[in-house]
Amino acid sequence: MRVAVLYSGGKDSNYALYWALRQGFEVKYLVSMVSESDESYMYHVPNIHLTELQAKAIGIPLVKGFTSGEKEKEVEDMKAVLEGLRVDGIIAGALASEYQKKRVDRVAEELGLESFAPAWHRDPIDYMRELIGIFDIVMVGTAAYGLDESWLGRRIDENALKELVNLHEKYKIHVAGEGGEFETFVRDAPFFKARIVFDEVEKKWSECNYSGVLEVKRAHLEPK
Repeated sequence: MRVAVLYSGGKDSNYALYWALRQGFEVKYLVSMVSESDESYMYHVPNIHLTELQAKAIGIPLVKGFTSGEKEKEVEDMKAVLEGLRVDGIIAGALASEYQKKRVDRVAEELGLESFAPAWHRDPIDYMRELIGIFDIVMVGTAAYGLDESWLGRRIDENALKELVNLHEKYKIHVAGEGGEFETFVRDAPFFKARIVFDEVEKKWSECNYSGVLEVKRAHLEPK
């Protein structure tokens, strides 16, 4: 089956790609939607420009779509990109967002494509533990009480997962960040032919909003 993977560069879209490759699907394209809005309802925003570098590391063509980020219109913008691709299915990294999954499924149905969401309704702790064992994941965005500036740029490992579980018990944040509590970036994966190294980063932290972003200014590929 020829498929396109909705790809943001974060943990969930990389898991979707990992799953597709293990299923033996022919992944023809990675599809990244670039939103002008920081408050996109559908799409990952932090460091979306680095999907080009990730696609180069993976060796799969990247197709970029652009959207103003206007609610619902951004779904149609995705549809316009997908309908130009010769694929049989689309794969998304949805974990718990009914809003996102329903819209991806609807677009797939309208285009006559199969829709897959391999992480859908996985147990968050088990899911995160599996990801930690597969990928090199760093946190690049935070928007929840308990996730202070020190989390920006932090690698998500077993110790970080324990802290996230504690924060869930204390503040009810989603352990996998599916409520928008945090955003991630994958620097290395089994299907990467080279790892991504950050050369220059800038932390942008807002104390009044208790949120922040790790903006990657420069990065390069390093052979494995």
